[in-house]
Amino acid sequence: ARSRGTAYGCSKLIFFSVKRPADDIIPGSQRRQQKKKMVKVYCLLFVPVISALSAGSSRSLRKNIKMPDPVPPAGVAGAVRAMESGRLFRYNVASKEASEVSKVEKEFADFTGHKFALGLNSCGSAIFLMLKCAGVNFGDEVLTNGFTFTAVPSAIVHAGAKPVYVETTPGYIVDVGDLEKKIDAHPNCKYFVVSHMRGKIAAMDDIKALCEAKGVLLLEDCAHSLGVLWNGGHTGHHGAMAAFSSQSYKMLNSGEGGFFVTDDDFAHAKAMAYAGAYEVLADKHECRPCDAALAEAMDGSIPNFSLRMHEATAAMLRPQILTIEKRRAEYNERYYRIADQLRALPGVSVEEQLPEVTIVGDSVQFNVEAAALGADLDEGANAFLAKCEARGLPVERFGAATNARNFKNWKYASQPLCGLPVTADIIARAFDVRLPLLFDEEDFEVMLEIISDSLAEVAAGDLAVKEAEVAYAR
Repeated sequence: ARSRGTAYGCSKLIFFSVKRPADDIIPGSQRRQQKKKMVKVYCLLFVPVISALSAGSSRSLRKNIKMPDPVPPAGVAGAVRAMESGRLFRYNVASKEASEVSKVEKEFADFTGHKFALGLNSCGSAIFLMLKCAGVNFGDEVLTNGFTFTAVPSAIVHAGAKPVYVETTPGYIVDVGDLEKKIDAHPNCKYFVVSHMRGKIAAMDDIKALCEAKGVLLLEDCAHSLGVLWNGGHTGHHGAMAAFSSQSYKMLNSGEGGFFVTDDDFAHAKAMAYAGAYEVLADKHECRPCDAALAEAMDGSIPNFSLRMHEATAAMLRPQILTIEKRRAEYNERYYRIADQLRALPGVSVEEQLPEVTIVGDSVQFNVEAAALGADLDEGANAFLAKCEARGLPVERFGAATNARNFKNWKYASQPLCGLPVTADIIARAFDVRLPLLFDEEDFEVMLEIISDSLAEVAAGDLAVKEAEVAYAR
């Protein structure tokens, strides 16, 4: 397969001859058994193809990998109607039935299976409100992932509390053993915000049992896990409250936005008050808690932080909820093929999620063995990133000195005394690539070619970067 056309033909033939069904219809245990058989096929057939693609002149990615899912026409039309009416404030309506925010709250709650949902201006606000509604006071300690996005510990600091970080595993989920150690080492810490970073779900049944046994209130950051299932049900049900996101790179895209969800009337009433439902405005919520909860929350003791979602945001989101399951299937069909191709590369691993989990494969994370990055890990990793960038593929390294997911960069809070050595080692070799829904198969072929070539060059000691003109919009 010396010619590029022949290489492409081989790659496509192999692609479809080994393609497996979407994750949504394969139970976790059966999927794992099937994968063991499939890996042998990829190792035998696809590695030579990757080599063939690497021969000759190198290709660059010509599309922007930051491309989010578009707002569907119905969402655009709804947002335009809201703007044309001038009624963008969620409560500037005659009734709850006329409010886009009220309607999207009910539709979102119905989708995730929660009793209540509250539309907010961001997921960070939702995490903040979870903490306030849970009773977190100034100076309290709150447990959370040592590997997550900076918005999570930032929300803890916003609530006046102090983050206590828990080690992660190579699969980017909380280490339950370390969680127990941290709970025991911090006996006054009564809250745990578990973050489903990049949609990776920890052993939630074990975590819930541990928290209940230790008297710790469990809260869930589901910013990245909308559409992800645990034993067939949506995330956000192990904790007393949960927070979801509609920031651009999530399964719902309104640029900024989020939802607070719970099954507890009193927690929801408090969240409404904190978000800005004053006087009789609670009556303009379809997700309305009981009168007793509202009477307690609306007595003037809760400050109004004005964190409300507006009407145009809600109008954009409503039709997107209807397509989450369809998009999950599309993402997952591609994800498993790409993950297997990455696993075929020397020194690369892609961790599987727990068998209880149905994923949303809108991005892929892979670990690289230190030896594959050379004698100086940072130098090798930075060279790999630079080589990919020069060919139009921005790859994130979770442990990079500038990455907002690296706990060492959260200088607004105290650094962990232990230094989180396990997490530090994992994220130093962990890389992250988005898989945009609007990309074509050839785009993913180019992405894999770039990753393969760049890793091979670094492993061979070639750290020089050949700058190339890139046509995508940065």
